[in-house]
Amino acid sequence: MMQLIAKRLLVLCLALLALPTLHAGGKGNGDPAQSGASTGGSREQLKIGLVLSGGGARGIAHIGVLRWFEEHRIPVHYLSGTSMGGLVGGLYAMGRTPAEMLQIINAIDWTRALGAGPTYKETNFRRKEDKRQFQIDFELGLKEGFALPTGLSSAHYIGLLFDRLTLPYWNMKSFDELPIPFRCMATDFIKGQQVVLQDGSLSSALRATMSIPGAFPPVERDGRVLVDGGLLNNIPTPVMKEFKPDVIIAVDIGTPLGDKKTVSTLGGIIGQSTVVMTIENDRRNLPLADVVIAPDLGKTTTLDFSVIDPVAEMGYKGAEQKKAVLEKFSLDEAAWQQHLAARRARVRTGLPVPGRVEITGVEGRAKGAVEHRLEPFAGQPLETEKLETALTKFTGEGRYESLDYGFVAEPGAPDKAALAIKVKEKSYAPPTLSPGIDIDASDLNDINFTIGARLTLYDAGLYGSEWRTDVNVGYQTLFQTEYYKTIGYSGFFFAPRASYQRGTRILYQGDQQVAEYIGNRKGGGFDIGYGKRRSELRVGYNLVHLSADVRTGDPNLTPVSGNESTARVRWVWEGVDSALLPSRGLRFATEGRMVFDAPNCTYGFPQMETGGSYFVPMSQRTSLVVGGAIGTTFNKDAPVSQQFLLGGPLRLGAYKRQEFAGNHYLLTRAGLLHKIAQLPPLLGGKVDVLGWWEAGNAFNDFDDVNLNHQLTAGIGAETKIGVLSFSLAWGEGGRIKGQFTLGRLF
Repeated sequence: MMQLIAKRLLVLCLALLALPTLHAGGKGNGDPAQSGASTGGSREQLKIGLVLSGGGARGIAHIGVLRWFEEHRIPVHYLSGTSMGGLVGGLYAMGRTPAEMLQIINAIDWTRALGAGPTYKETNFRRKEDKRQFQIDFELGLKEGFALPTGLSSAHYIGLLFDRLTLPYWNMKSFDELPIPFRCMATDFIKGQQVVLQDGSLSSALRATMSIPGAFPPVERDGRVLVDGGLLNNIPTPVMKEFKPDVIIAVDIGTPLGDKKTVSTLGGIIGQSTVVMTIENDRRNLPLADVVIAPDLGKTTTLDFSVIDPVAEMGYKGAEQKKAVLEKFSLDEAAWQQHLAARRARVRTGLPVPGRVEITGVEGRAKGAVEHRLEPFAGQPLETEKLETALTKFTGEGRYESLDYGFVAEPGAPDKAALAIKVKEKSYAPPTLSPGIDIDASDLNDINFTIGARLTLYDAGLYGSEWRTDVNVGYQTLFQTEYYKTIGYSGFFFAPRASYQRGTRILYQGDQQVAEYIGNRKGGGFDIGYGKRRSELRVGYNLVHLSADVRTGDPNLTPVSGNESTARVRWVWEGVDSALLPSRGLRFATEGRMVFDAPNCTYGFPQMETGGSYFVPMSQRTSLVVGGAIGTTFNKDAPVSQQFLLGGPLRLGAYKRQEFAGNHYLLTRAGLLHKIAQLPPLLGGKVDVLGWWEAGNAFNDFDDVNLNHQLTAGIGAETKIGVLSFSLAWGEGGRIKGQFTLGRLF
């Protein structure tokens, strides 16, 4: 204690009594890691150590503090940080300016970064199908029994960002070689010990210090399982003391304790628990600082990345409030420029040309597949944007959690490098289980509920294969299994399948229901085709047996039974930006069928069906959607089991389900989606106000087309369990229907 008091007295004396000398600037070599004499040569320049605490999005305030430091010519000679303080500290230590740091953080798509995996646009076609049909935004793993992912976010994008930013420092021996010597904190999640990260991969160090348990997967480094350093050391002043600076300045952006009102909700309880767990350590570490800056961040939460610039400004104001103390450490202009020049001299920007690609994390055929696609990056200057796109395509295939990159020195040639790709397999999968839920309450007396899941096994029997099985129970009962195998790297595939489906068919006379059939379809088929990331072409044959009995209505109606034999050609384009509420892009599908055999039909007949939706951004928040569908049996009559159906949500929702049936149908739609809110990244995406016009009908003769018109207005929210929507539809003839849906919308 006496030592601490003496230290503070020394700092105070130097700041108050020797102020003119301190402002005179130094004549030394200007190295941030070395002491330099002042201009007058009578006193050494004070060495300042800056400690940046953790606090999630609140940590953006550190950038504002650093901006104030630079505007007032206050040097930083050593840095230590935790979590977001570790990220900001690491960026500043690498030579980034506060303006550059704000630009970097503003450019991050936080919804994407905190998402469960690749965005819809970045997944391949089969994963797009998964997200469209099973909308719950997380997958279960069955690798060793049922298990959830180790984090709500895979951290793939955050990892790529850190890889890119730290790439020039690939061959440094320790973080002392940075323009500003740097330390960051992590927690050994197995041993419950704090870990000081001071050498090795700077990228993995930054990722580890920010790995909030439950939000991001732990980082495996040097045989340890590391998570957010804030668990045990959120304000790492003890680590800073090891640098032996003359002055320690700590920036505390931690969340303050709440009151009774704060802990009256689940979110408040979780937030308060985090503060309580770290507060004792904070109380021990803060007094070790000579100066404490504690910006008033108001109600800013740890996950609120929507107010980046305002939070940085709050940090700036927090430093301004300490102006009287902090300006005592300010350099004059000449000394400041000398300090900046010395710091810039240590900044690295050059990158080596990798002579080869080295893959770790996978073996055998999997390793060969990764090498095959990344080999073109060897022997030429590295284009990080193209490489990151290629790595993200791997995660978009669903096999891997993340892929990282960097350089490693070639054995015996430390100045030559190989491009190192680290593949991280999912610890919980494969196999994967993708759940889904579909609720359609278009009438209080007609609530339909379906729950299901898709089980996907990779490399079942043959490498590059997928065995996919769907099970739905509820309003629509389904069991379907398909074995999908690509042919080399060509994009061609073959896919045998089998299925069982149970559903209802309602018959109407006018708008009055006269009967309801319950039917079963069971059988199989075989497709060959060609697939790319956004499209798929299939040619195939189906053979199923249909049996349907009357459940309600006239008991004298005849049951339906017989085989359905069909050849088909189907092409699908998935070019929208979201599986749930798109803002831009085209979704389109067309299918031609030749029905050779069907119950109660003695002749074959062709059918064709085409439909899609096109989303056009009109402004940053508003998109126009136009679309529709058309189906025809050409000049033939289709049996009841093969007729086209309209009626129900998004297919003339003001009318009854399956109210319109015929040999042909026509449906057109136009409307607007306007974003009014954004859910927190860990809860979902955008919230839209919706409005559209629809017109359509099903009919037996194109010469007798009478379209039904309706208007629909409502609200829809992208949640982690699908689109939650409430709407009201007005149709002709006084049809008004309120609708609630959960699942898909467009």
